[in-house]
Parts: sequence; structure tokens; C-alpha cells
Amino acid sequence: MTEKEGAKKHHEKEETVEATESGIKAGDIVLADFEGWIQDSNELFDTTSESLAKEHDMFNEKMVYGPQPLIVGKGRLFPGLDESILKAEIGKDYEIVISPDKGAGPRDPKLVELHPLREFVKQEIEPRVGLEVTVKNKPAIITAVTAGRVRLDFNNRLAGRTLKYKYKVVEKPSKPVDVVKLLLKMAYGTADGFEIEHHGKDFKIKLSDSCKYDQRWMLAKYRLVTDLREVVGADTISFVEEYEKPKKEEAENKAPEAKAEKAMEPKKEKAEKKEAPEAKKDEEPRKEKAPEELSEEERKA
Repeated sequence: MTEKEGAKKHHEKEETVEATESGIKAGDIVLADFEGWIQDSNELFDTTSESLAKEHDMFNEKMVYGPQPLIVGKGRLFPGLDESILKAEIGKDYEIVISPDKGAGPRDPKLVELHPLREFVKQEIEPRVGLEVTVKNKPAIITAVTAGRVRLDFNNRLAGRTLKYKYKVVEKPSKPVDVVKLLLKMAYGTADGFEIEHHGKDFKIKLSDSCKYDQRWMLAKYRLVTDLREVVGADTISFVEEYEKPKKEEAENKAPEAKAEKAMEPKKEKAEKKEAPEAKKDEEPRKEKAPEELSEEERKA
């Protein structure tokens, strides 16, 4: 083996060790901070930083900013980002450039269509360039508006673009309960109010009160089941719904005004009794008449 070949082998061995020592493998869930940019236009399209989102006029008040959970190595991320995170060290900052073939893919001219303007008029939509719309259950971006026609691009808006990512893996949770909480956050938006138990590969999740009457939970539940099987290898998944009967004390506490009125009743009665003698004092005493002073009608009575 030549010195050059030996150096090459040693370099390959170092890369393998680095990938292994990163501690991140396909199917893991990690918490990461990141920024996504379109390289040629320097346009920010995604971020976990609230201040950066506000600076670039893309702040979403419904989003909870900060490190986000990502499932790695399962096709959930752009291939270029996926490959990089699998080799990343926790706590280290990275900046990578992703070509279209490792990003959102190339643009497909067949996904650009012309639609009659009247379609939008019927839906009371005023078409304008850059507006995101949904047509036949497919998202699209309006790229041109001409006389009587609207051009729609059904390509991913990042298709054909070179992307730049800045990211840092903040944490890789290892406890099953912590992993399930992150999967809940990904599927439903929050893990607040849920109680999680597990015995080996069997998981039991007691639902929060808020999700019992939430239609979004029905869709989130099926996504969660898929993620639990892929990420933690769950065999059995049980969802528990509990509806407790209100306790007597709680029912009484719900009517404090009725209690107050009842407590005031004896006081009202005492007040009425006290007022009665005073009323008698105000009445003038009745004067008795002598027999000779009585009229004929009074005598008959």
C-alpha cells in the first residue's frame, strides 16, 4: 500500500468514526435551531429565530419559535440537510449549501398551468402575482395575471433553487417519554396536558382535556402513531380518554352567588322583625267614643 493510499484509507476511517461518534443515526429525533436561505436571492424562507423572522417580515404569531424537533434519516428533510445532520456534532454550528437535486428538486415545466380568471372570480379571490392559492386540493403560486387568464406554478417554490442552511443540533433526547413529547409537538403542536407511560415497546398516552373535543386531534393521532412506530419502534399504542363526573364540592363552588343569597336570608328576616315595632309606633292610637257620641249607624253596628 502506497503512502497516498494509506492516507486516503486513514481519511475514510476518520470520516466513518466522526459519523459514528456524532451519536445521531437514521430514525432519531433531534432538537435544532436553523435558518434556511435561497442562495442567489439571499431570501430567508424558514427560521426558528423569532427576531430573525420579524427582521425579514415573515413572523408568524401562531408559531412557537426556538429549537424545533426534526426526524432525521427518514425522508422528512431535504436530502442534503438530512445527510449533513447525520454527521453533525451536537452543539456545533454548521453552514451548508444544498444543490437543487439535494434540495426541493428541479422545476417541472409541466406543473405550470394557465387557468381562466373566472375560476377565481367565482371564489371571490383577487389574483395577484406571488399569491399562494389552492386549486383542486393542490397548493400553487400565481406567477402571472393576464387578460382573462392566470398562470399557476404547482412546483414547490424552492424547486430548482440552491439553498443555504445554517443550523445547530441543540439536543438529542434519549428518554422514550421525552421523545414522545417531541413527537406530540410535531403531530399536534403541543404536548401540554398529556400523560405518557411506557413499558418496553408498549406506550399508553392519556389525552389532555383540550384535545378531546378538537377535530385536529383525529388527524394528528394517525401521524403520531406512524412516528411512534418509526422513531421509538412502538409495538402497542393505547390512547386513554377519561371523563370525570364533577365532584359535589366543585358543583357547590360553581354557585357562590346562590350561597351568598342563602346566607343573607336570616338577616333579612331579623331586619323585618326589627322594623315591625317601629311601624306600630307611627300609627295613631284609636280614640274610643262615648255612647252618646255614636251615630245611629255606629250603634247598629
